[in-house]
Amino acid sequence: MQLVNNLHAFIWQSMTANNCNTYLIDGPQRVLVDPGHQAVFAHVQQGLQKIGLEIEDLDLIICTHAHPDHIEAAQLFRNKTTLVTLHEMEWHWVQAIGRPMSAAFGIDIDAIVPAFFLQEGELSIDGLELKVFHTPGHSPGSVSLYWPAPKALFTGDLIFKEGLGRTDLPGGNGPQLKESIKMLSHLDIEWLLPGHGEVISGTQEVQANFREIEGFWFAYI
Repeated sequence: MQLVNNLHAFIWQSMTANNCNTYLIDGPQRVLVDPGHQAVFAHVQQGLQKIGLEIEDLDLIICTHAHPDHIEAAQLFRNKTTLVTLHEMEWHWVQAIGRPMSAAFGIDIDAIVPAFFLQEGELSIDGLELKVFHTPGHSPGSVSLYWPAPKALFTGDLIFKEGLGRTDLPGGNGPQLKESIKMLSHLDIEWLLPGHGEVISGTQEVQANFREIEGFWFAYI
């Protein structure tokens, strides 16, 4: 579904199969955020086709982190011109302790080698201006992306509507998760685009969600 001009959300709504939400920035360069699981990538393809696009039209895949439900479908772009990127710390984590987990899901790590690494700060993609925040806690190299033009924040598995990312997986860290969430809460956000669950729209609603997370869930991590 289209949220605002040039921003589309492919929301995963199945109650029985795990997968992440995927987002498309249809700008000067077409950027797909978190392609999800390979076996269910057809739902993203169908969403793209509804707006007249094929996967060959995508220029860049940004993975907020390297858990299989966010990155596995990046393998589909191995022999295409589409580039794949994630944070360098996350890639090192995958190469070390994350490799067995990825292998268990049938992910060929060599098929998702990043073309370049995301770094904290400005990311300019042919006129598309994004801000990259290193937001560890759910995983060591998790990132969140802020698109100032529509005031949209892509949070991966850092924060959701009425919830936050788990920290009991390898590389998870509760204190880091709290600090990452606090850092983002000061941004001017109109659209909070989480890796799972519902999109939150409206500045007041977004800020209310941050307050609820800090006031209730912080006590449990």
